[in-house]
Amino acid sequence: MIDDEDDDRSALTTRQMRITAVIVATALFMQNLDSTIVATALPAMAKSFHADPLHMSLALTSYLLSLAVFIPASGWFADRFGSRTVFRAAILIFTIGSVLCGLAHSLGELIAARILQGVGGSMMVPVGRLLLLKSVRRRDMLAATSWLTMPALIGPIIGPPLGGFIVTYVSWRWTFDINVPIGLIGIIAVSLFIREVRDSEHAGRLDIIGLILSGLAMALVMAGIETIGRGIIAVPWSLACFVIGGASGWAYWRHAQHHEHPVLDLTLMKIDTFANSTIAGSFFRVLAGAMPFLLPLMLQLGFGESAAKSGTVTFAAAIGALAMKPLAQPILRRFGFRISMVGFGLLSVAFTAACAAFRPSWPVLALDAVLLIGGVFRSLQFTAFNTIAYADVPRSRMSAATSFYATFQQITITLGISIAAGSLEVATALSGHAAPSIADYSWAFIIISAIGLISVPICARLAAEAGDDVSGHHAAPAPHIDLPSGPRQ
Repeated sequence: MIDDEDDDRSALTTRQMRITAVIVATALFMQNLDSTIVATALPAMAKSFHADPLHMSLALTSYLLSLAVFIPASGWFADRFGSRTVFRAAILIFTIGSVLCGLAHSLGELIAARILQGVGGSMMVPVGRLLLLKSVRRRDMLAATSWLTMPALIGPIIGPPLGGFIVTYVSWRWTFDINVPIGLIGIIAVSLFIREVRDSEHAGRLDIIGLILSGLAMALVMAGIETIGRGIIAVPWSLACFVIGGASGWAYWRHAQHHEHPVLDLTLMKIDTFANSTIAGSFFRVLAGAMPFLLPLMLQLGFGESAAKSGTVTFAAAIGALAMKPLAQPILRRFGFRISMVGFGLLSVAFTAACAAFRPSWPVLALDAVLLIGGVFRSLQFTAFNTIAYADVPRSRMSAATSFYATFQQITITLGISIAAGSLEVATALSGHAAPSIADYSWAFIIISAIGLISVPICARLAAEAGDDVSGHHAAPAPHIDLPSGPRQ
């Protein structure tokens, strides 16, 4: 992001900004398409691998956890070697990982290939976003974010029905192979149309110790959450993951206080808007992360629908998200970030909780309506979070900010899947069912909605004028009151 007082010649023109945003969105499109297709295909994969469908959450969390572990280094690599170079290499690694996923013959092989995919994704999306944000003026940031996210939303729209069609009529393996042509197109487009952005003077030395400690903390704590009480590994091993992961997190906190360029710069949390978006967004993303996991399972295993039918229902949320994206900018300009985010948050939680009432007797149009409207408000909330996070971040710290923020994005989405899977298993065990019933899915939706609700009062703590220079909204000035003069104290 280029401050308005900087030389405008170093910023992208409007046309260049849009071209760059659409190309970067190709990476987001591929990642979102992959996530939504894979979620739809999980029951078919479980059948192919002879695995418990609930344990197939590992196919999602292994990828997302790999993202979270390696994202902290993405900003350093982009500054050191150039954003375009790293972005292009990341697309290639993600594409190779997709090919290996399609060749997997067991859950273990699939998890290993998904981890490789995650290494590519960890550099692909945050570096692409960084490449764009470092090239636009502050006043153009909201427009750039909209241009970046709108094409990427096509992935979640076509992903569920396409994944359902592929699983039902072809093979789940093609849900990964479809990434290959998209990745090749992205690599060519990056090479032809995106300029190199490098900031070697701010790169410093890679914080290898910090990367190891933070990676251990995130990986082990999430492994503990994912496996505790689920019969995947013995309970003492799950508890050991918590203990060692917590100790690694404490060690990283101590390390970051004395390192000049920590891999996760905790001092960014002193920026009010960044801290608010990170904390509130974390609770909200638990809710959002659980939805793509719970919905296909409920529709296919709970309602008995085919993968194709499930996909035609779940894509309604993505249609709502895409349809309302153009309205994000005028709404934020009219009401400001604080009021908008409180409203978006409440409505998002309400429509997510409404999914707990879904039953096989509901008309498809009613299911679609709830998912579509919920998708509208989740999309608006994500636009607000992703914009206000960087509103007050200096350009010199943008690499550190994008790495930090993207890490928390992925770890909390991963947490959402783990909490959803764990809630479903606990509800199933408490009800005495051999397999999850529809009521068990309802409890899982209620739990994730309650967690998402925590984000609302945090959003309400934003200053009334927060992000005004980005949204164009200006809070009304406080009325001037003439006070009688009195003796000085």
